[in-house]
Amino acid sequence: MALDLGALQADVLRISDIYAAEHAIDRDRDWALLKLQEELGELTAEHLRLSGRARGLPDATAQADEAADVLGMLLIYCDQAGIDLEAAMRRKWLKWLEPNS
Repeated sequence: MALDLGALQADVLRISDIYAAEHAIDRDRDWALLKLQEELGELTAEHLRLSGRARGLPDATAQADEAADVLGMLLIYCDQAGIDLEAAMRRKWLKWLEPNS
């Protein structure tokens, strides 16, 4: 099943709104970027555990969950920054799949 990026982003934003309201989180202008960095650090930690270069038990499910957190926070960041991620991906990456690129 393919995911629709716009629909996924809308769902992530709704969930973020609910979470912020329930936990009284002030999502100021740099909050999403800082959270994105935090989630990338957590993904890095799981990668290190899985590759035997950090303490703790390796957990592939935790790695996948952290990757999902990175994507979720990237979608939130792009919304807050006014970035059309789908258009940027077409311009930056998907153009290479077009003939005569």
